[in-house]
Parts: sequence; C-alpha cells; structure tokens
Amino acid sequence: MADTSSKIRKAKNAYERERRRLHRLHEFELAARARGFRLIGGVDEVGRGPLAGPVVAACVVTSEPLMLKGLNDSKQVRPELRAELALEIREHAAAWGIGLASVEEIDRINIYWASILAMERAIAALGETIPEYLFTDAVRIKSFPGPQEPLIKGDARCAVISAASILAKVHRDELMARLHDEDPRYGFAEHKGYATPQHLEALRRFGPCAHHRAGFARVRDAQLELLFAADERAEDPGEREYEQQGTPG
Repeated sequence: MADTSSKIRKAKNAYERERRRLHRLHEFELAARARGFRLIGGVDEVGRGPLAGPVVAACVVTSEPLMLKGLNDSKQVRPELRAELALEIREHAAAWGIGLASVEEIDRINIYWASILAMERAIAALGETIPEYLFTDAVRIKSFPGPQEPLIKGDARCAVISAASILAKVHRDELMARLHDEDPRYGFAEHKGYATPQHLEALRRFGPCAHHRAGFARVRDAQLELLFAADERAEDPGEREYEQQGTPG
C-alpha cells in the first residue's frame, strides 16, 4: 500500500511540475492575448548548421494555448515524442505551414538569409490564417506586416515557437531520410547532414554530392582534398602504372 501511495504522489508531483512548466512556456502568448490578440503565431527554422540538405522552417498559429505534454524546444525532445507532438500540433493548431530554402539558395545568399527566406515561405504557406501577433526565435521578419516579437532562445521559452521548431525538425529529418535512400553513402538518415565523424569521413572518401552546401568550409575542404589527390596521381606516372597493372596477387 505504501508503494502505491508513493507512486501516486510521484505522479501528482510530476503532473504539477509539467503543468507549471507549460504555463511558463505560454507566458509570452498569454501576455499577447491579454492585449487583445487572438491568433498568435510562432516561427522557427532548423538546419542552419548541417553540411547538407535544405534549411527548413515552420510557422504555427494558435487561437488557444497548446497545453501539450512534453512540448519544448525540438532539440530537447526525443525523436519518438517529437513525431507524436508533431501530429498533435497539426491537429490543434489553427494553421501551420512549412517553408524551405534549397542548398543552391543557401550557397547563393548565405545561411542566415536562406533561413529568413524559409521562414517567410512558412508564413506564406499558412494561407489566409495569418497571425495577428508573431513570435520569432531572435530574428525579425521584415516582410511580415503585423506586430512581431523576437525572443532570444525563443524555441525554449515560447510555446508557439517550440511547436514550430518541432514541425520543422520532424519535416527536415524525414526529408534527410529520403535523401539517404537516394544516396546512402553519406549516412544522412543517421546524422541528418551534421558534421559527425561518420559524415566527414564519407565526405573525404567520396567528395560532396549535389545535396552538400558547397559554400561551407568543410565541404570545400573535402572537395579540395579530392582535387589535390587527383592532381598528385596525375603527376605520378609510377602510380598510374601501378594502378593500371593492379596489385600483385
């Protein structure tokens, strides 16, 4: 009986801690609603750091608080729960949209402006349900016509930004898994394009593919290493003769 009472008490304490955490996560939204704004939006991006793949943004609009257990910055949520939360967010949000900026755009305008572009596209994907007040993760979207509030580390402090970060992360992870199916040499499904030892070794071995960000230093370095190695082989007739003869059995 004592064990049962202890379990009940722990469950109640855990519930209360989560309730208080979710309430803190909604403080910015509650303040905006108190000022008369009904449709509150949050926008965030994922994928600034990887060496491959697009940058992906999401915008989530809510007409009431998203009191979803486990809602948090996507980096703090385990993958299985992220997928579950993404389904709940889509179900409960007034509107949501996804936007991407391609590898070519990242290389042309740089990762910061590509991230802004992806967020603008996510907002455009909302259709007619435009937020009356927008929270962003420390950036200002100049093309957004309404009031907005950039928050430092907003994905961990504001519920609608957390929700946007989860939708963007789930979408990008699924996209990188599809790129892995197209070209499994680099292990995109495992590291999602980030600079893990596995990914860097594959880059050195195979060189960059079309999904790599050519403007990123580590991708350029891998390409240069391959070019230098090719030049050295071309300048060494002994090595060419060895390659033509093959390794003795």
